[in-house]
Amino acid sequence: MSSPRDLPPVDTLAAEVDAPRAVAVAAARAVLAERRRELLAGSSDDADLAARARAWAAEAERPRLRRVVNATGVIVHTNLGRAPLAEAAREAVARVTLGYSNLEFDLAAGARGSRHDHVEGLLRDLTGAEAAIAVNNCAGATLLAAAALAGPGREVIVSRGQLVEIGGGFRVPEVIAQAGARLVEVGTTNRTRRADYARAIGDATGAILRAHPSNFRQLGFVQAVEIEELCELGVPVIDDVGSGVLADDLEVLREEPSVRRSVRAGAALVCFSGDKLLGGPQAGLIVGRGEAVATARAHPLARALRLDKLGLAALEATLQIYRDPERARREIPVLAMLTVSGEVLRARAQRLAAATGGEVVEATARLGGGALPLLELPGPVVALSAPDQSADDLAARLRAADPPVIGRIEDDRLLLDPRTLADDELELVTRALSAG
Repeated sequence: MSSPRDLPPVDTLAAEVDAPRAVAVAAARAVLAERRRELLAGSSDDADLAARARAWAAEAERPRLRRVVNATGVIVHTNLGRAPLAEAAREAVARVTLGYSNLEFDLAAGARGSRHDHVEGLLRDLTGAEAAIAVNNCAGATLLAAAALAGPGREVIVSRGQLVEIGGGFRVPEVIAQAGARLVEVGTTNRTRRADYARAIGDATGAILRAHPSNFRQLGFVQAVEIEELCELGVPVIDDVGSGVLADDLEVLREEPSVRRSVRAGAALVCFSGDKLLGGPQAGLIVGRGEAVATARAHPLARALRLDKLGLAALEATLQIYRDPERARREIPVLAMLTVSGEVLRARAQRLAAATGGEVVEATARLGGGALPLLELPGPVVALSAPDQSADDLAARLRAADPPVIGRIEDDRLLLDPRTLADDELELVTRALSAG
C-alpha cells in the first residue's frame, strides 16, 4: 500500500488481533495512525499491519508497573522503587490482600480502632519515642509536622544552609508554605550558629526545623548547630532526618543522622522515610513527644496523608525484623547489600561473568536515595560488550527482557553490579541476554 487511502478499515484490522475487542480496536487505530504518518512522510515499504497491531495489543495488556532487576549498583534507587522489601514484608502484604483486615478495628474491644496502632508500639520501642504515627511519605510527614506545630500565622525557623531541594523538584520552603507557616531563614548558606536561631525566636515562633541535606554535602568553611543544642532553645524542634537510620550501630551509616539520637535530644517531632535506609515500604514516619504527635494525629492533613493497609502491613513486618539487629542485617535487603562481604560479591561476579561472557572488573557502587552522597562502595562488577552492539544497544536489549534488567554504562561498556543483584536474579540476567 502506497497511499493512506489503501489502509484497511479499523474493524478489519482489529479482527486480526486476538485480544479483547476494546484492546484490539485501540491497537488497530494506533497502528493505522502510525502507518498513515509513515505514508505521508514518503514511506514505501511493505508493512505487516496485523503483526504490528498484535504486538501493540500484547504490550498494552502487560502491566505498566513491573518488577525489574536492578544491576546498577545503586542500592536505594528512586527510579527503580527505592528499597526492595524483605521477604517477611512481602508475605505480610500478600496476607492482607486475601480479604478484609482489621485496619481500623479493635479486635479485643469489638469497636473502631486506629490504623496507627499497628506500628506505633514498634516505633516507640525501636526509637525510644513517646508516640508515633505513619503517613504516606517523608515530605508529607514534614508538611504535617509543620502544619501541626506552626501553621497559619506562625513561624518556622530554618537555617539557610538547609533550604534544600529534594527529588522531583520539591523544595523545603514550598513544603513549609503549604503548611501555612511563614519561613524565617537564619544564618548563611555555609555557617549557622546557635545564636542565629536564638535571635529569631519570638512570640510567633511555632517550631525550629532541621532539614537533612539529603543528596549533597558542604565541605570546608561550614558550621551547623547539633540537634541537642537546638532542643535546648525552648521551642519545639522538627527534625527531618531523611533516610531513617535505625541500624545506627553499623559503621557505614555513622554519618547519617540517627533517629534515636534526635529522640533522645528531645525533638518534638522526628520525621524520616520508610523506603530508604529503613528498607521498608514508602512511608513517612513521625516519632517524638506524646503531645506533639497527638497534635499531628488530630490535624486534618493526617487523614489526607494517611498510609494504606498494604503499606502498614509491610511497615509492621519490617519494623518487627529490627527487634533483632542481627536478623535485620541479614533480612533487610538494603542492609544486606551495604554489609555484604567482598568474597560474596566476587563469587557472584565470577558466576555472572562465566554465564554471560563478561569480564570481572573493579567499580564503585552507591547508596542512593539521598543518603551519604560521598560514600563509595568499591567492588567487582561484570563488564559486558559485544562487537556488533554498542553499550546503549546492549542496555536497551536487557531493558526489553521479561523481567527487564537495568545496568549502568561506563566507558562505553555495560556494567552489571552484583551488589544489587540477589543470587536468584543472576539467572534472570543470563536469560535476558540469551533472549536477545
